[in-house]
Amino acid sequence: MNGLAQRKKKEKRFLACCVAPALIGFCLFILYPAFQVFRMSLYKWSGGTGKKTFIGINNFVTLFTSDKFWLAFVNTLFLMVFVTIVTMALSLFFAAIISRGKLKEANLYRIVLFFPNVLSIVVIGIIFKNLFNPLTGIVNSFLSAMGKANLPNWLGDSKYVLWVIALAMIWQAVGYYMVMYIAGMDGVSAELYEVSELEGANKIQEFFKITLPLIWPTVRTTLVFFILSTMNMSFQFVTVMTNGEPQGHSEVLLSYVNKQAFSNANFGYAMSVSVVVFLFSFILSLIAQALTARKDS
Repeated sequence: MNGLAQRKKKEKRFLACCVAPALIGFCLFILYPAFQVFRMSLYKWSGGTGKKTFIGINNFVTLFTSDKFWLAFVNTLFLMVFVTIVTMALSLFFAAIISRGKLKEANLYRIVLFFPNVLSIVVIGIIFKNLFNPLTGIVNSFLSAMGKANLPNWLGDSKYVLWVIALAMIWQAVGYYMVMYIAGMDGVSAELYEVSELEGANKIQEFFKITLPLIWPTVRTTLVFFILSTMNMSFQFVTVMTNGEPQGHSEVLLSYVNKQAFSNANFGYAMSVSVVVFLFSFILSLIAQALTARKDS
């Protein structure tokens, strides 16, 4: 018995030694900085060795009364909701066609749709920036050849800029999630489809009655992951394609944080915006989980 107890103690020590580096790293590089962001959001601070003045919730009062903040918030919300819905829908659509469509060129389509994930977001942003260039872009060249006058300035007009950014984000993300859904669909038993065919079900009915319910846990997980990743994606695309122009109409929350911190040296205010970004993302992910929870059964 003593030997067994000693062996269990050694196993626990070994496991503790394995977990300790990751736990220490998490505390030092994630937990502590996050705590500092929350704490410094209550201070006025210009960064570096500048004086830190405690001002309570004044940063949050300024934030919620700022038109620029609300514009960035609305833009972020639009991209998170619209891009997520369209990306998830297209990913499921293409996955269903490739997985269940019995196409000879299925592997080719899979490679073509996944290809944007091989490229960096910077490269994709530059590609779309050039495609929609008002003077030399392919899109306006095509419209001009079709006889359209008054060609739009896609990235310089507040009516179009967010739609172009959303298109770039969707093109980048669809293939990745499509591959994940294909993996889930390939795990569905073929016998279920054979029975449904014998009962006279068509492809659409098979998708909604068999495929989607069985891969729904995967859809839920990817949905929350994509909502959170969209926040970072939008910042990267905006930085590459527009830098928030025209006049802040393509600004998103993270680009707003970046400008407040590193352009305006207003770190305390930037951290208060970061707190709102964290809470906003957390609440939105909880809402997504709640809205999709009933499907798990």
